Amino acid sequence: MQDKKDNLEERFFELNGQFDIEEPEIGHFNRFEAKLARQNTTKSKWNPNTWKWLAVAASIALVFSIGFNSFKSESVGFELADVSPKMEETQSFFVLTIQNELEQINLKRNEDNTQVIDDALKQLDKLEKNYKELTIELKTSNKDKRIIYAMISNYQQRIEVLQFLLEQIDEIEQFKNTNNEETII
Repeated sequence: MQDKKDNLEERFFELNGQFDIEEPEIGHFNRFEAKLARQNTTKSKWNPNTWKWLAVAASIALVFSIGFNSFKSESVGFELADVSPKMEETQSFFVLTIQNELEQINLKRNEDNTQVIDDALKQLDKLEKNYKELTIELKTSNKDKRIIYAMISNYQQRIEVLQFLLEQIDEIEQFKNTNNEETII
């Protein structure tokens, strides 16, 4: 222990006269606190308006990809619209409903529900792939009614997934609001 004390004293002796013992200028601490306050009040790059624009952009991209995939699959197989005018009307209804649901979901997207939304979109991708296979089967089967019913069922399943997702998003928001109210109380 004495050895450490001696080493410390030697070190102080060696550094004698090299220590900064000057006092800061008057107002230094006030300027430093003001600078810290300015840094803390600067806005984040990700404000709520940015999220809204990102959600709109994502929904537009998704609508275009669905439209592109529908157009692309027409050249490979038959769509419902190729069966009859009534089926074309049915397909238009389903596509429009799915697009509306996706837009609602993208407007509600935030950090709390991103994982749930991504999982549901994966399910939609699986259903879309299944639908593409059905369009090919419809072409090869000479417009078999069972395949037409399966295609309609596929659209209905997609809408059910989206509606269930919207319910989950609402539950997450309610849970978050309930927790916020409890913390306030």
